[in-house]
Amino acid sequence: MEILREPEFWVAVGFVLVIVLLVWKGVPAMVAKMLDSRAAVISAELAEARRLREEAARLLADYHAKAAGAERDAETILTEARAEAARFAELSRTDLSAQISRRAQAAQDKIAQAEAAAMQEIRALAADAAVAAAQKLIQARMDEQRAGNLIAESIKDLGGKLN
Repeated sequence: MEILREPEFWVAVGFVLVIVLLVWKGVPAMVAKMLDSRAAVISAELAEARRLREEAARLLADYHAKAAGAERDAETILTEARAEAARFAELSRTDLSAQISRRAQAAQDKIAQAEAAAMQEIRALAADAAVAAAQKLIQARMDEQRAGNLIAESIKDLGGKLN
């Protein structure tokens, strides 16, 4: 019985007793239950992580779609703004051209009026000069007898001209 004196034997017996006691108290089932619950928690966390990842992927796709839509909208707005600027520039050129034409026509009208006024003034001055020259000529050639004859003839003709 020498084996009973060996400490390794008693360690082995104690180990076997502890294992038997643990099995008898249901520790392996409890450990399995704890491992199963931990596995369920981990599985739930993985499922939640998978769900969150899918949701994040959907959100990312939505944001990409919205960004692309916003980019298209911005491009459309930019194109419309350029077209509007071109229309405004063309309208401004047309208005400016029309305004220049109106002002040129107004200037030509003023020039024509000034020419007409100058011609009238020249005619009036020419008529005054002609009257003054005729008056001097008549005074130089007219004597008293001729003046009397002209007055007498004018008085005779006055009766015929009044009727």
